[in-house]
Amino acid sequence: MNLKQLRNRAELRILDVAYRLKVAESTVRNWETGRTLPTLNPIEMLTLCQMYKVSLEELATIASTSYEEHQKKGKK
Repeated sequence: MNLKQLRNRAELRILDVAYRLKVAESTVRNWETGRTLPTLNPIEMLTLCQMYKVSLEELATIASTSYEEHQKKGKK
């Protein structure tokens, strides 16, 4: 599972997530590709967890895995 799959499972568009968290759509895309990790304040992180219907631990694990995979691809 990755962040894009979580968003799709919650039936949200990138625009929906970006608007609710007051970030750019490109920011959400970068999270989904693993290019960057979400850097949100605690309230925003809780909001993201609620939107995706996951625990903070699950969100952190999924985001970290995507980020690590992206880093490995970049080093090849």
